[in-house]
Amino acid sequence: MKKILMNATLALSLLAGTTIVTSTEAEAHRGRRTGAIIAGSVIGLGVLGAYAASRDGYQRCYEGRRVCDVVGTRCWRNSYGERVCKDDVRCHRRTICD
Repeated sequence: MKKILMNATLALSLLAGTTIVTSTEAEAHRGRRTGAIIAGSVIGLGVLGAYAASRDGYQRCYEGRRVCDVVGTRCWRNSYGERVCKDDVRCHRRTICD
C-alpha cells in the first residue's frame, strides 16, 4: 500500500511540475499564485516523502563479529602410518538488525 501511495504521489508531483513548466507567459501572469501553490506542494511532498522513507520501519542490519565453531573432526592416516585428526571449523558472521 505504501509503494502505491508513493508512486501515485510521485506521478502527481511530476504532472504538476510538467504543467508549471509548459504554461505560457500570459498564463503565468494570471495564475502566479496557483503556480506558487503547486510548486510549494511539490516541494512539500518531496520533503514529506523523504521523511517517510527514513521512518518506514525497515530494519538496519549489519554483520556482527566473526564466530567460529567446530562442526566435526576429520581423521586419516598419514604416509608414516600415524593417525592424524583435524577439527573442521566453520566461521561466519551473524547478522544483527536494529
